[in-house]
Amino acid sequence: MQKILVWDWPVRLGHWLMVGGFALAWLTSESETFRLVHAISGGVVVAVALFRIPWGFIGSRYARFDDFVRGPNAVIDYLRSLLRLQPAHQTGHNPAGGWAIMLLLLLAIATGVVGWAMYNELGGEWLEDLHEGLAVAMLTVVIVHVAGVVSGSLMHGENLIRAMATGQKQGSPEAAIPSARPLAALILIAWVAAASWWLAS
Repeated sequence: MQKILVWDWPVRLGHWLMVGGFALAWLTSESETFRLVHAISGGVVVAVALFRIPWGFIGSRYARFDDFVRGPNAVIDYLRSLLRLQPAHQTGHNPAGGWAIMLLLLLAIATGVVGWAMYNELGGEWLEDLHEGLAVAMLTVVIVHVAGVVSGSLMHGENLIRAMATGQKQGSPEAAIPSARPLAALILIAWVAAASWWLAS
């Protein structure tokens, strides 16, 4: 096993844009002064999630849903291996992490759509309650996801946070992806800039 390229640029860039966008949206959620900042940061999260869905079908190997979305039995088996402190090494996402990613994408879109409706005054107080509930659910999944990343890093002796920055993980040479897809990353940036501004306007 050696360091190989696993995560392409769109996956890494999208991940950190979602982290920053969600954190900023959460911090400005109660501020009328920063209402536009809240809307734009929420728009960033939604835009990344909307990009990530087609990228889950056409992206590089480990970005694709068919590589990391597994059935319930695979998730249960992986969680049991965690409890035994003997999880199998995964070159890409582990089965539990795969479900967390899908939940985060769905919650990001749902939270953003409801937030957009609120921003444009298309509903009453029930929308505000729904938006807040979805945001709390998303934060809960984020916390579980971070806990999984930390525990996985410790058990595998591999810094998974750094891997999401560099794109490199431990693996066999033949398991590496051939390209980091930099052009797709530029498309992602242009899409996020345009979509987030439109959603907040």
